[in-house]
Amino acid sequence: MRLNVLVVDDELLIRKSLSKVLRSRGYQVETASSGAEGLEKAGELHPQVMILDMRLPDADGLSVLRKVRQIDPLLQVIMITAYGDVPVAFEAAKLGAVNFLRKPYEMEDIELAVEAAAMGYRQANELDLYRRQAWQDYSGEEIIGCSDPIEQVRDVIEKVVRSKATSVLISGESGTGKELVARAIHYRSDRAHAPLMEVNCSSFQETLLENELFGHEKGAFTDASDMKKGLVELCDGGTLFLDEVADMSMPTQAKLLRFIDYRSFKRVGGSQDVSVDIRIVAATNKDLDAEVRSGRFRSDLYFRLKVVSIHLPPLRDRGDDILLLARHFLLEFARKFQKSFHDVTPEAARVLATYRWPGNVRELRNLIERVALLEDGDLLEHEHLPHEFTGRRVAPDPTIASPTLAQIEADHITEVLRLTSGNKSRAARILGISRQGLIEKLRRLRLEETVGRPVS
Repeated sequence: MRLNVLVVDDELLIRKSLSKVLRSRGYQVETASSGAEGLEKAGELHPQVMILDMRLPDADGLSVLRKVRQIDPLLQVIMITAYGDVPVAFEAAKLGAVNFLRKPYEMEDIELAVEAAAMGYRQANELDLYRRQAWQDYSGEEIIGCSDPIEQVRDVIEKVVRSKATSVLISGESGTGKELVARAIHYRSDRAHAPLMEVNCSSFQETLLENELFGHEKGAFTDASDMKKGLVELCDGGTLFLDEVADMSMPTQAKLLRFIDYRSFKRVGGSQDVSVDIRIVAATNKDLDAEVRSGRFRSDLYFRLKVVSIHLPPLRDRGDDILLLARHFLLEFARKFQKSFHDVTPEAARVLATYRWPGNVRELRNLIERVALLEDGDLLEHEHLPHEFTGRRVAPDPTIASPTLAQIEADHITEVLRLTSGNKSRAARILGISRQGLIEKLRRLRLEETVGRPVS
């Protein structure tokens, strides 16, 4: 794609000379002789680079710069002036100008400045595309539902992403979508350019969690052969998601509290403070008020985390959202497994709507995935649902031992691992749990030997 350069200068000779040189370098060039004409053409032509004179007959360059950046925040603006005014140059940089050249200038300087601006535009455009894709994947629009509780959740998310809030607490039963909300907050905010780091606090022993969060210095302990940065440091500028924060030990709670208060920390075995700028999003399925009363969670940390609180309702309290989600998941897995499912029969819809969903959205998603994987047809029917949903009694086969819940869980995990060719990260996403959570389940169910290769 040929980049479009807009030259805004009241001197005809300058407009002609810049046009000639830049066109010879392969740029498409348009010109304007006033601030008003420059703003009009910027809105119509959407140039990628603007060369803007500081003094125009109808406006000063800074006011034009301010307005044109509102028209297109990605536009790369090079300011030109006959005066070497340092404060003005500083103000132009604050408003988003990418370069500031003083007359008389060499054409080579202009060419280099435009080349750098063109590269800057490409990078800014790629970042914008990434952020828009991330927004599409993790925005509030992907939090399916139109019930009042979910609309309230969306409203709070929108307020958080527009604010400078550095601590958010998400509460709700297991499977309600706390991780999805955390990702929506990150990817819709101005922190989306920086990392989102996620850690499940229940998956680590006390000392290991501290090391995972804050890192360690070389020689801090026997196996510390090198310095290691922790997640807090690695997500500088971004978001740290602390899942199951109520399972954090009291000593680690104290260290987290100190970090929130001072926004700095010491690596394990270190003496120097490391400062970072991050947003902490914590999540729990426990009643933190009760945890505080019982002495298992620090009250001061609780109040630091709940600067903004978001409570996710259980699925059973979301009314028509249940069927909206069921249809959404059915279409998703029909595409994935190349099936023809496209809707739910009225009888199956009634069963889904009246079930209590102790596992919430995660349980619904897993159910629909299982049906789409194992069944066939255009519609999800009553008969496709397990008997615990429909109330159908299955006569036991006297020759077959009744399976335990652990066996059912093990069979389901094994099947998912088979479908993902033993890829634990993909399997964990399908199961709706963290990779570490899957590893723990594999150990508990004694399935370790089946991972790392296709499961037969």
